[in-house]
Amino acid sequence: MEIKGTIYRIAGPVVTVIDVPTKMYDVVKVGKEGLMGEVIGIEGNKSIIQVYEDTSGIAPGEPVENTEMPLSVELGPGLLESIYDGIQRPLPVLKDKMGDFIERGVAAPGLDREKRWEFTPIITKGTEVAGGDIIGTVPEGHIEHRIMVPPNVSGIVDDIKKGSFTVTDCVCTLTDGTEITLMQKWPVRKSRPVRKKLMPDVPLITGQRILDGLFPVAKGGTAAIPGPFGSGKTVTQQQLAKWSDTEIVVYIGCGERGNEMADVLNEFPELVDPKTGSPLMERTVLIANTSNMPVAAREASVYTGITIAEYYRDMGYDVSLMADSTSRWAEAMREISSRLEEMPGEEGYPAYLAARLSEFYERAGRVETLSGATGSVTVIGAVSPPGGDFSEPVTQNTLRIVKVFWALDSKLSQRRHFPSINWLESYSLYTTVLADWYNENVSTEWPLLRNEAMEILQKESELQEIVQLVGSDALPDDQQLTLEVARMIREYFLQQNAYHPVDTFCKMDKQYRMMKAIMKYSDLANTALESGIPLEDIISVKSKDELAKVKFEAEFDKRMDDILSTMDKEFEEMRGRSK
Repeated sequence: MEIKGTIYRIAGPVVTVIDVPTKMYDVVKVGKEGLMGEVIGIEGNKSIIQVYEDTSGIAPGEPVENTEMPLSVELGPGLLESIYDGIQRPLPVLKDKMGDFIERGVAAPGLDREKRWEFTPIITKGTEVAGGDIIGTVPEGHIEHRIMVPPNVSGIVDDIKKGSFTVTDCVCTLTDGTEITLMQKWPVRKSRPVRKKLMPDVPLITGQRILDGLFPVAKGGTAAIPGPFGSGKTVTQQQLAKWSDTEIVVYIGCGERGNEMADVLNEFPELVDPKTGSPLMERTVLIANTSNMPVAAREASVYTGITIAEYYRDMGYDVSLMADSTSRWAEAMREISSRLEEMPGEEGYPAYLAARLSEFYERAGRVETLSGATGSVTVIGAVSPPGGDFSEPVTQNTLRIVKVFWALDSKLSQRRHFPSINWLESYSLYTTVLADWYNENVSTEWPLLRNEAMEILQKESELQEIVQLVGSDALPDDQQLTLEVARMIREYFLQQNAYHPVDTFCKMDKQYRMMKAIMKYSDLANTALESGIPLEDIISVKSKDELAKVKFEAEFDKRMDDILSTMDKEFEEMRGRSK
């Protein structure tokens, strides 16, 4: 039955309609062209709708039709390698239909209805199944796509087939007549159910030394990367997508400039996945909602992305979700809020900004799924504060929610120090809960080495104020040595070349050995200084300079052993000369 009404008022993407019964978040078709929209408010017989497409040209009196369904995404084989807009319309399909510019009112299913997939059941007739149970598998790229019973379905299997099917074909029938297909739909604003949330006590290994070494994020954790233009947000997110030990990557380009999103769309298919040797795109879902696309669809894009991430999590996979950037998402909320004539909060953002950000980030987590597997969604949100001002509302509200803060610094990027993450402003609240993992899998010394390195970097910051006034030569020898060790930590350990074939990824045992070597030099140097050996001799040891090059060596362990034995000999000779 069609439920129709008419347009009463139009204010940009916000349209008021009358005489159409609606529920909150129902999807409606607006105007003669059937523009897609969503109910965001109800006042008597008036429904307020945010339209996901450009509303220019539509007029009061045009018809409105209610689909009586919430905004949902299609979940099933074929998501990987796809490029969608904010409401899961496949952009390559739309391009084939109408060229480079999307016309209004055009719809296309999120999953290909023609492509056939090889389904292999893992259960038999008579098996009792419940929501989230895995009934079979479909090969999708390099992963096994696990076909699950929809969360709200349960019963006894009456028939299950093996063979080649499209996503809409029935592969399993329950005794009550319920048909299960390879595809399921899920409303984007509702988080998918899990059995229970687990402690975030396993780190997300990224291979980036400043992240793994000083400011780790846990699997199922939340992190924010705020930074001004040109400070390296996109390269950092690409490194995380490429090297983090997750099976699936969901990348949301939310309100970014078209040329930045074009770079991502061009680069991701060319990036090689180090685990499989195939293009990284084969385990990636891209959601592209650029700044010139309608703002309402931008507001929906983050929910579309997190729902797809939760779907792969429910199969038992670790998923990393990159949202670039949540600032543009907040700007879309601000624009829609002003059209609704709501009372503005700080800097014009809606009063519910913090609540919406919290709702999004709390869908991250490491969980026990309904089928008993363990999966995780790690959310890493880029924030683009205007003018690099971290005191603005989006950054501040994000900081209250996330547990890891990687502060990008334009001054570091100008000095060509990459990743340009400021080690004095950044922090991670996961270090304590992850300590046991590092003790078991890296070394019991690791937390101590990390703390020692942070202390030296903080001392350097304090000493720099004096150095700028009187120069480093005026400092006592022990403080000059502290500055030298801090420089080694910064340049040898924290700096990392994303484009070098060896240095782009650094394993945890390599990170441990590099940090231990720097701290060994620090201990030997301080002991030598106390015994009266001149500072110039201590600083001029050749093995110290060799530590700068070892991170680029393919034969790292052998080279590091040679450097450490040389260092012992050099300090032994110095002590012999001073006697």
